[in-house]
Amino acid sequence: MKNTSSQKIRLGLFVIISTILFIVAVYLIGQRQNMFRKTFTISSYFQNVNGLQNGNNVRYAGIDIGTVKDITMINDSTIKIDMHIDEKIITHIKKDAIATIGSDGLVGNMIVNIVPGEGTAPIITNSDFIDSYSKIGADDILSTLSVSSENAAILTSDLLKITTAMLEGKGTVGLLLNDTIMAKDLKQSVNNLKLASRGATRTINELNSIISSIKTNDDTVLGVMLNDSVSGSKLKAMVSNLEMSSQEINNVLNNINDVVDTINSSDGAYNYILNDTTLVNNLKSTIKNINEGTDKFNQNMEALKHNFLTRGYFRKLERQAKRELKKSGN
Repeated sequence: MKNTSSQKIRLGLFVIISTILFIVAVYLIGQRQNMFRKTFTISSYFQNVNGLQNGNNVRYAGIDIGTVKDITMINDSTIKIDMHIDEKIITHIKKDAIATIGSDGLVGNMIVNIVPGEGTAPIITNSDFIDSYSKIGADDILSTLSVSSENAAILTSDLLKITTAMLEGKGTVGLLLNDTIMAKDLKQSVNNLKLASRGATRTINELNSIISSIKTNDDTVLGVMLNDSVSGSKLKAMVSNLEMSSQEINNVLNNINDVVDTINSSDGAYNYILNDTTLVNNLKSTIKNINEGTDKFNQNMEALKHNFLTRGYFRKLERQAKRELKKSGN
């Protein structure tokens, strides 16, 4: 009888403890699946879920806020994921949030990460959809690496062929690498270019020295003309006087021509003088010499106008004459 009562007590304790453990387990599972909390549902579309399953966690800014409720295949390229989110978090998630799929650690389960948006969108509501972003998976990375490896192998093979051809002296580059005569000629050409460059530099330096000495030296004619304003004024005055003399000579010649015309057309002593061929010839020779001298003088004046030392002065006189002509015209 005692044994029976003891067994009943033990059985009752076992049942009570089992019931308590069952209730605790159900509560914990319910807490994980949000069975005892108020939730709302949001959804997002993905092209690849990367092994995500129902019940996996949903995180917002690194905090667990819900679980994956359902994964539905819409078509061959679109998958819909429904998520249960704790209602307390609804005030923190906006409609411009972005959902991504990642892993919980390096080898953990797949989870949905919700990244906050950067705009000022309104708060999300129940049954809303948010945008998604699919990260590059490991398979895509391995595929890219495989293609890159193949391309690298092809490139290496081509480089090996090019290097072999160059070492064998094929092509222009190979000829340059293997032809010692051409290499010597090339070195000689480079040396000649260096020498020419040095000579040009030396010449330019000498020209700069000459120009500097001309600007600062008043002992030479060119230096005086460039730096001495008094000599410049004298030169201008001399040129002006030469020009006036040329004009006066032209006037004298015109007067002489008038006198000669008068003598040729008159009677008397002048006519007699004209009839003397010897005197006439002498006069003609004299006039010819005067005309030739005047012509040469005019040529010298024209050359003086085009000389690089004095042409600036003549141009200045021409500009002054034009200005005076404009003023007289006004």
